[in-house]
Amino acid sequence: MTTLFVRHDIGDYTKWKRVYDALGPVRKEKGVTAASVHREVGHPHTVVITHRFNNAHSAQEFANSEELKTAMDKAGVISKPEFWFAEDVEVTPY
Repeated sequence: MTTLFVRHDIGDYTKWKRVYDALGPVRKEKGVTAASVHREVGHPHTVVITHRFNNAHSAQEFANSEELKTAMDKAGVISKPEFWFAEDVEVTPY
């Protein structure tokens, strides 16, 4: 499994979340198997999103997709997005 971490600043969370939710079918089509959304503590206009994929190739294709770029513009992303790709080594539920 590969996890894609995305961090960027947004102008309005409600507007951003509406566009993010509407992109759900595209995420599924591009291979996302699970996702989570986080807001940075003390900085509510900074979001961190994780997307899990079965492989790194799918994660990289999604990160470079025109659909994602268009959605970010529409959602009001106001900073350059930061992307990190990580291979899942261990997940331990408690």
